[in-house]
Amino acid sequence: MSSEKKPTGGKARHPAIDRDLIKDLAGLLTETDLTEIEVESEGLRLRVVRQPAVQAVSAPAPAPVAPAAPAPTPAPAEIAAHPGAVNSPMVGTAYASPEPGTAPFVLEGDTVREGQTLFIVEAMKTMNPIPAPRGGKVIKILVSDGQPVEYGEPLVIIE
Repeated sequence: MSSEKKPTGGKARHPAIDRDLIKDLAGLLTETDLTEIEVESEGLRLRVVRQPAVQAVSAPAPAPVAPAAPAPTPAPAEIAAHPGAVNSPMVGTAYASPEPGTAPFVLEGDTVREGQTLFIVEAMKTMNPIPAPRGGKVIKILVSDGQPVEYGEPLVIIE
């Protein structure tokens, strides 16, 4: 057993915070145009930081531009129901290429053959190739490299 005495009362005593010291340090920051100051004395360390003033800069207003009509985006349910949609067979992370920095397996506009690898989905540290279920033209890639995917989420559309 140790012969050290432990403090009683359950709470450790901390030195009282000196509000006047904080005010003095804040004033010193303003006077010297510093953004932070830190002092330490007798086990008490005090750091005061002030945010520098943000200067507003006015820029000329851009000329008004007529908004372009947004392209109609199919709803996720419509994409999943598309007859050419290739869905993820598992939850994981989709990768577009075999290794970082290499060319992707497929690009939009490519013609693929049945069984050709479209993506790799990593699940539980296992790399699972996702083959094309049929041949055809890749008309839309729906996920980006390194994107998490859910079970049944459409990855690509082949027509």
